[in-house]
Amino acid sequence: MSAAPPAAASAPTRNPPLNVDAVPDAVPKAEPRSARGNPPFYEVYGQRYLVLPAATGYLERGVASWYGPTFHGGNTSSGEQYDMYGMTAAHKTLPLPTYARVTNLKNGRSIVVRINDRGPFVANRLIDLSYTAAAKLDMLREGTTLVEVRALTPGAPDDLSRSAASPPPALYLQAGAFADAQNAQRALDKLRGAGLANAFLAPPVQGHSRLYRLRLGPVASVADFDQLAARLAALGVPDARLATE
Repeated sequence: MSAAPPAAASAPTRNPPLNVDAVPDAVPKAEPRSARGNPPFYEVYGQRYLVLPAATGYLERGVASWYGPTFHGGNTSSGEQYDMYGMTAAHKTLPLPTYARVTNLKNGRSIVVRINDRGPFVANRLIDLSYTAAAKLDMLREGTTLVEVRALTPGAPDDLSRSAASPPPALYLQAGAFADAQNAQRALDKLRGAGLANAFLAPPVQGHSRLYRLRLGPVASVADFDQLAARLAALGVPDARLATE
């Protein structure tokens, strides 16, 4: 959450909606990049973040969190006021604003949000959702969940590939991808030698990838994700990502 100077924007909702599930998703529309919150790069807590030049084609999986009353009515990085009852989100590198579909990989629920803020600046966190967005994904009680974030292009088809009726996919932590099988095996041996017995190599998928993917898992929860990510970081693998089958 940013402390940017205020800008002209509608005031946040004072009272919570009676039924958050009835709150409509954000509707993608063409908008200019915000005059605030879109520098080429910025630093927070000594970490430098590069703002993406465009959101086209962005798809990432990771951990979602949410932010609520403490920030309600404050200023977002774009200069708009934060409304915890709106369908918005914060992201570290996507352009502001960006519309994105966020899917809870644990239960299949899916929403569309408008990203207008920066954050979350916590290790292993991908996106920070508004209270209502988190409620619609059924993640308020746990506080975090594993999600897929896919940027949407206004006017382009939004192909939702999963539904609430679909079984949750198996989730893994991907520690690397290798074109050479011997290099992949050496990396696997290093992880197993460090006690990570659930590390394995996923072979190339014909017609999709020529890479050997080094993975750990399956990952059952955010706690599993955080624990494995911390162990990999200690072994010199700081950029492990969540992956599906």
